[in-house]
Parts: sequence; C-alpha cells; structure tokens
Amino acid sequence: MTTQLLLRYDSFDRDAHDAHAEDRANAGLTQLQLWREASGAHWALFDVNDADRAKAWVEKESGLGHGPSAHHMLETA
Repeated sequence: MTTQLLLRYDSFDRDAHDAHAEDRANAGLTQLQLWREASGAHWALFDVNDADRAKAWVEKESGLGHGPSAHHMLETA
C-alpha cells in the first residue's frame, strides 16, 4: 500500500513553502501536487516515505503556528 498526506492551508505563502522543501524531504515527504482554490486556500499532496516522521513533522509545524489547517493521512486501497 502507498501512503499519502493531503494538507490544506487556509493561508499560504509560496516562498515559505518552497524554502521548507528540505525539511519536508527530511520528514520523508515528496510533494506530488499543489492546488489552489478560488478562496485562496491551497491543498498539497505528498507521497509519504515514513509515516511516523511525517506525522511528527505535521505536529511540529502546527505547534510552530505555520502548519496546515487540516491534514489527512491516506492509504491506497
């Protein structure tokens, strides 16, 4: 099974997002897709190499106040 992480950002800064690419890679995440809603919210889809490290990254980012507004860990069926 493949695990993916879907993140929703109500507020999104593309430069900050790009600057943290190495941190996400170190957490076992590979960005697959980025979408923008008409409302300005952004969704990002990541392939997950290590679910525990990915969950820890989401918790850390949320704790720092600049994490996603919602996140969903998904597995292919």
